[in-house]
Amino acid sequence: MDLVIEARNLTKTYKMGEFDVQALRGVSFTIERGEVVSIMGPSGSGKSTMMNTLGCLDRPTSGEYILDGESVGEMNDDQLASVRNRKVGFVFQSFNLLSRLTALGNVELPLRYAGLTEGRRERAQAALEAVGLKDRMTHRPYELSGGQQQRVAVARSLVNNPAIIMADEPTGNLDSKVGKEIMNLLLNLNKDRGTTLIIVTHDPLIAEQTQRVIRLRDGELDPASELTRKG
Repeated sequence: MDLVIEARNLTKTYKMGEFDVQALRGVSFTIERGEVVSIMGPSGSGKSTMMNTLGCLDRPTSGEYILDGESVGEMNDDQLASVRNRKVGFVFQSFNLLSRLTALGNVELPLRYAGLTEGRRERAQAALEAVGLKDRMTHRPYELSGGQQQRVAVARSLVNNPAIIMADEPTGNLDSKVGKEIMNLLLNLNKDRGTTLIIVTHDPLIAEQTQRVIRLRDGELDPASELTRKG
C-alpha cells in the first residue's frame, strides 16, 4: 500500500483567552496515493483545522502527521513552508489570485517560491494548457470569468507536481454548470496524472464523486466515515 498521508491520533488545541478549545480530538486515518477523498462535517466539526493540518498550514498539538514519507509535526516554520510548497497544491473557493499578475504570472508563483528559474515559464504555460487556458495566459484575473479564474488556480496548484491537491469548496463561488466543469477538471487531473485529490466540501453531490468520505463531528472521526476505498 502506497500511503501519501498518515494521520495518527491527531489533536489540535487552540487557546481562546482562558479556555482551551479542542478542534481535533485524536483523529486517525490514511490516504493512498492517487485517491480522491472528500472531507465533510458541519460548522465547528474541525474540517478547516484538518485541512490546515493536512496542507501544512498548521501543525498538530499532538499525534503524528506523515506527508509523502515526511513527518511534519516537528518541523519549524521554514521547513513547513518548504514542504508545503513542494508537496501540496491548493485550490480555494475565492481563487486567491494576485490581481496585478497575469494568469501566467500567478501560475509561476509556486515555482518562484521554490527558487526555480530554468524552465519556469514553460512549466507554467504547460499547466495553463492542461486546464484549457492556452489563449488566456496574458489576461489578468479581472479579465477572466469566475470559472476561468478557478482554472488558473487549478493550474497553479499542479505546476509543482505536488503529492496532493487540496481543494477547499472549489465550486462554492461558481454556478452549477461551471462548478461541474471545474469538478470534472479536477477528477480528470486525478485520472490522467494520478494526483491525490482531497476536497473539503459541504455539498453531498461533490462528495458522491469521490472514492471516500471522511466525516468529522466535534473534532472526532464520525462513525459514518467511509474508511475503505470504493472500487
